[in-house]
Amino acid sequence: MASWVFASDLHGKTERYRSLLRIMAEEIPQAVLLGGDLLPHAMDSSWSANPDHHDFLADFLTPALQKVQATLGPDYPQIFLILGNDDPAFHEETLREGEQRGLWQYVHGRQVEHLGFTILGYNCIPPSPFQLKDWERYDVSRYVDPGCLSPEEGRHTGGLEARDLRHTTMAQELKELSAGVADFRRTILLSHCPPYDCPLDRAALDGKTVDHVPLDVHIGSIAIKRFIEDKQPLL
Repeated sequence: MASWVFASDLHGKTERYRSLLRIMAEEIPQAVLLGGDLLPHAMDSSWSANPDHHDFLADFLTPALQKVQATLGPDYPQIFLILGNDDPAFHEETLREGEQRGLWQYVHGRQVEHLGFTILGYNCIPPSPFQLKDWERYDVSRYVDPGCLSPEEGRHTGGLEARDLRHTTMAQELKELSAGVADFRRTILLSHCPPYDCPLDRAALDGKTVDHVPLDVHIGSIAIKRFIEDKQPLL
């Protein structure tokens, strides 16, 4: 039976990618879904010993997948990927180049059909304490948890302008993303952020406070939780 493979948060760790490439070569899945946080952190150069290598996508992942593509030929799986909150938006240009080469499809903000299934891609997360804000949005309102920075603050390398971020929520974007979907029973939501208040979104924040305010140990998205409960996608 043909398989689909999902992986997320590989963070530019080459051993994790090589494990994924081995699975692709051995199982020959029909599709591979990559759920964001694909790239190493800006100061992490451990993925290559070559001092001329600076772009993980161009210098590591593209040639690695080209080898798999050449080996598998027509059995090369469709790869659907999104970015995560640790992945700067300026990498979208390289992702578009890889898509033109047939290596993958970048599906953030898109509906993509594959083998009778609809894949919805979505990079974004609610406000976090982190400085990179390319893929952060207000969740269902302009509320920001204690210790977090609003999407309008921090550092941006692309994405929405600050004036648009002020009036944009994840709930609104998910509604726009899913408009026109015919059958959610055959729909896969490929999102970097997990739904709020579940085992997937629990952070190690027990007993921690900011200005004497207890921190919520659940860091997922209320908008994504409501979307799943309302639309009931297959996955």
